[in-house]
Amino acid sequence: MIELSNLSDSSRPSDSSDLPTDRQIRSAGRSSSFRATGTRAATALAALGAFALLPLLTQPAQAASEAAPRPELAAPPPSRSASAPSPLGGLQGMDLIARAATTTPEFTRQRSVWDDLAMCESSGDWHINTGNTFYGGLQFWQPTWELFGGLAYARRADLATPQQQIDIAEAVLRVQGWDAWPVCSRKIGRKGFERLVHTVQPGETLGGIAELYDTHGGWPALYSLNRSLIGDDPDMVEPGMVLTVT
Repeated sequence: MIELSNLSDSSRPSDSSDLPTDRQIRSAGRSSSFRATGTRAATALAALGAFALLPLLTQPAQAASEAAPRPELAAPPPSRSASAPSPLGGLQGMDLIARAATTTPEFTRQRSVWDDLAMCESSGDWHINTGNTFYGGLQFWQPTWELFGGLAYARRADLATPQQQIDIAEAVLRVQGWDAWPVCSRKIGRKGFERLVHTVQPGETLGGIAELYDTHGGWPALYSLNRSLIGDDPDMVEPGMVLTVT
């Protein structure tokens, strides 16, 4: 289990450079669904308090075939006084969590780092259920699935589609970082809040995504991080692409 109180805030200086006038890339900001759900999400999570930040307990793939829960993973949740600083605080963080519970992707899922993580966690079986309280390809602990909005998709992670599981995982990622998967994230070369990822949704632009994550350097820096995926034209960002945003 990760110690939520040990996570540290990270601040990023905001980008103050002017966007090129010959490039029709505008900050999309938050989508209309973000604006509609941000306040409600903030209110709901405030009511949940620290329990909205329960850790995502995971296990390595070789344990996924066990029918009984592993004793070392049966630790109690943190106390109500536990805190969980996130590099994406305030309304930004709430919007990201709200999106996971209110959007239905309309695109073809692309292979990404989430498939590598699932291969470690569950041997790549997105619908695994061995009855050990961990479900789906990313081995969600049931309370975590519920508190991060998973019930909007299915009553358990293994009953949701792979992309729906990824949507919830990205909400968890923004609050807890890769340490939510303490073993397998290390195996795929990820840790903490480094190299966070974002699945592009229909209508999103590099400018809007950079603003949402407060990416240092704005959309040009975001494009530079993902040029090999996007190609030569930054306008050609497509739904379903999984971008590295930090």
